[in-house]
Amino acid sequence: MKNEIILAFNEVLEEKGLPKEVIYHALESAMVSAYRKSLNASTAQQVVAKIDLDKGEFRIFAEKEVVQSVQDDRTEVVLDVAREYDANANLGDMVLVESTPENFGRVAAQTARQVIQQKIREAERQMQLDYYAKQIGEIISGVVQATGSHGLTIGLEMKAEGTMPRKEMISFERFRIHDRVRALVAEVKDSPRGPQIILSRTHRDFLRRLLENEVPEIFHGIVEIRSIAREPGQRAKVAVSATQQGIDPVGACVGQRGVRIQAIVRELHDEKIDVIEWNKDPRIYIAKALSPARVNGVYLNETSSEAKTALVVVPEDQLSLAIGRDGQNARLAARLTGWRIDIKSLSEAVSDWLFALQNEERFAEKAELFQNEAAKAEEIMARKTEGRILNMEDYDTLAKFVDLMERGLYAERQEIIAAREKVVQEALQTIPKPAFNVTLNEDILPQSVLTILGESGIQNLGDLALEYKTNPDSILGLPGIGPKTLKKIEEVVEDLSQFIPAEPEPAPIEAEITEEIVEPAVEQIETETAGAEVVVEIPESVSEMGEAEPEKTAESETEKPKDNELSFEEMFKIETQKINGKSFEDEEQEDSTDKDDKKKKKRKFQEIEYDPDRDLTLVKKKHKRGDSDWGLEDES
Repeated sequence: MKNEIILAFNEVLEEKGLPKEVIYHALESAMVSAYRKSLNASTAQQVVAKIDLDKGEFRIFAEKEVVQSVQDDRTEVVLDVAREYDANANLGDMVLVESTPENFGRVAAQTARQVIQQKIREAERQMQLDYYAKQIGEIISGVVQATGSHGLTIGLEMKAEGTMPRKEMISFERFRIHDRVRALVAEVKDSPRGPQIILSRTHRDFLRRLLENEVPEIFHGIVEIRSIAREPGQRAKVAVSATQQGIDPVGACVGQRGVRIQAIVRELHDEKIDVIEWNKDPRIYIAKALSPARVNGVYLNETSSEAKTALVVVPEDQLSLAIGRDGQNARLAARLTGWRIDIKSLSEAVSDWLFALQNEERFAEKAELFQNEAAKAEEIMARKTEGRILNMEDYDTLAKFVDLMERGLYAERQEIIAAREKVVQEALQTIPKPAFNVTLNEDILPQSVLTILGESGIQNLGDLALEYKTNPDSILGLPGIGPKTLKKIEEVVEDLSQFIPAEPEPAPIEAEITEEIVEPAVEQIETETAGAEVVVEIPESVSEMGEAEPEKTAESETEKPKDNELSFEEMFKIETQKINGKSFEDEEQEDSTDKDDKKKKKRKFQEIEYDPDRDLTLVKKKHKRGDSDWGLEDES
């Protein structure tokens, strides 16, 4: 029996590939369940199983009450037996006592089978869940096990199964059983039947991962994917940029003779892929996003409250190409760039501007200012309406007319944006900064109002005040906000301080450090410089603060000769600086930096003297607390 347990344990380990501790705990749980079932023990009674895998032995310990005479051996034990397991046991105590029944091995094996299998299944599912949760967003491969109207069932590693719903499959793709499929792990969910692994071939990140696998420059970060827009099975647009100079991002993705991109196209069953270069200028970026169509001009409108809009003017022969089949090209370009794109032909744009100049009052001044240009454009459009052929110069004239009008309109929009920004900045100056850290709650406004404001993006007190002061009509236009609610919001905005918690006062800054640095320096100058001809002090703490100008005593300034004549000591000091390249003050400062940092606060000054008898220069360094001084001899 012992060998059978060891062999069975090792066999399960090898077959399931599970950790040893998982199987060990499963066996313990199975033994406890078997004991409770065989003896009909209560679930309230503590039962512990201990298994020695080396010896192949197992024992069951049950909690029993210590009594003088046993009436039910399942729950009671005498004192002598109890003290074999707990020397401090007394009558009335609860003690864990070995209670392994006879012939328990066979009974346990039969009873524990289902428990062990259940524990093993749970451990396998948990391992699968943990493994594939880390694979979300990555490409994995599997074998088709079943097909149906719901989608595919795909066998994966670790005996797991993944599902690919019909909406996650490319519309015209057909797979057979035993076909190998590559897909993206889109979602992993836990369920009673095990982990549900949702696979996708239509997700845009599937194309991203394919590009990373096929293009080493993307994998290593030399080329970066900025944006992806995709209609699975039909067309996709990818915007890329280089992170290093001298790299062609589009060429790196396409590869020599299109080898790299063709491998991805085959994987996606001939899905067309346009690779364009990303540009920080939205006009250039939008023009490239509409490729392969040629563009005459891109004109931005950022004043729209709904979305950023771009008007794209294209030649007439490029209009259908820019829009694409069923609007596909324009739709993908809008998703790629994040701009709403309106496409017009050149003649349509000219006609719209001529009509606006003639009929709209807000363009009356512009119509008078550009009267000649409008007349030329109108004459060219008249010839086109008559069916006469226009040359390239005529088309250039029309394009310049549209560009002139649109650029003027763009300048007006920029003025509106600047004025709006000015209003926002002025409003921000009246709103305390802590208000942006106060989350709106029921103490400020009712819950119904908070829900409406939260859906519109207003989450804190500062945002509410800013929106009210810059554009109160936008708040009134929210569904469920009426004049009474707006009045309540006005009361909140006018007195923001009542909702902002008081900030703790900053601790007072002690002035002891300043006094310690400045005062001794002044005293030292007054006391130590008496009778000296030229005394210069450079406290190191002051020089560290950026005050490099040495202070001179009043006596030294009075003794300085007039008419800019230098004394003998000062002339000698200048000559010494020329020879050494550094002043004595700089040398003193460099010497002090090599010493311990704790000595930096000591105040030092020096006195320069010249001994004509010995023809030597003496540099005397004096210390405030020292009674002696020492000098350095310098041969001149």
